[in-house]
Amino acid sequence: MSCFRTLIILIICLAAGGSAAAMRPEMVRVALFKGAETLRIDGDGVLLTDGRGEPLRVEMPLEVRRSGSGLSVNGRAVNRLVASAFSRITINGKGYRALIEVSAADKGLLVVNELPLEEYLVGLINCEISSAWPIEAIKAQAVIARSYAVYQMQARRGASYQLESSVMDQVYEGADVEDSRAAYGVRETAGEVLSYNGKTIQAFYHSNCGGHTESSKNVWGLSIPYLQGVSCRYCGDSNPIRWELNLPLKKVESSLKGAGFQVAGLRELRVRGRNQSGRVQDVVAECSRGSVVIPAVAFRKALGYGSVKSTNFELRGSRDEVQVIGTGSGHGVGLCQWGAKGRANEGFDYREILTYYYPGVKLSGGYGR
Repeated sequence: MSCFRTLIILIICLAAGGSAAAMRPEMVRVALFKGAETLRIDGDGVLLTDGRGEPLRVEMPLEVRRSGSGLSVNGRAVNRLVASAFSRITINGKGYRALIEVSAADKGLLVVNELPLEEYLVGLINCEISSAWPIEAIKAQAVIARSYAVYQMQARRGASYQLESSVMDQVYEGADVEDSRAAYGVRETAGEVLSYNGKTIQAFYHSNCGGHTESSKNVWGLSIPYLQGVSCRYCGDSNPIRWELNLPLKKVESSLKGAGFQVAGLRELRVRGRNQSGRVQDVVAECSRGSVVIPAVAFRKALGYGSVKSTNFELRGSRDEVQVIGTGSGHGVGLCQWGAKGRANEGFDYREILTYYYPGVKLSGGYGR
């Protein structure tokens, strides 16, 4: 880390009420954009440096593009751009805190936000749930999001970033979605993570399990002791528990072919087997040259997670289309967010919520250290 960046982080901590002797906050690196063609960066009191750590004197706002193996910043060639501010930096109209790094990627631009972990969590709450939910559900979300982040930070130590800002990791949209209830939930659980056998867990979570959470083995082929699946009766009246869609068989065939399945001449789809949670194990595709067995998780991925919202579904077919009727939303592993909301409404505190959905875990302070 450059002396300039260390100085900026120290000043930010002091501005937030810390002291020079205080420990540097736990920092996280989040990829905001991957492959962006152009960026507009703006803000007040923004400090800029180039790839060598030297001050970069250009006027705001900035237009940043890929140029050769480096960048063009308002027409000026630099290797890399680092922007920092005491308030906010806007990128394509969205506000972010602390440090922004822009560098050339294999395609387009890579934008990474480096900021204190606790501030990252405040900007995450309203992306994953709503801060209008019961405060114990917000606290539970803060702990699992922190646990997930810490696990990834350890697993990806030394990488250019530890987390993506999308559903690939956790959805994060920066400072514009922060509010006092989100900040309160994060502050009341500061530093707390879930651990199993002394190690921070992979705290997977999802929107709505539809009545029973899923075992990690059925989704990813790996059995994890605290991700075995539990009954959940608190999400039953929640949206989006039930959904349906009608798909032309030709479109399904095209999507499955794109995922590598040999389903030429697709005629019919049917469910084969269900696991303990009630979710589909396999889908059988009847084709012109015989049957093809497709794991349900691969079927869902091929057709799109936004369309086939879970693997808890039924299939009803006609001559040239299939109707998919489903329950729940998400992979089903770990905490059910709508179930946590229901439990909080019934008076459970966040510790009780967490230990129910992740059996055998412990709540640890100080980021599990």
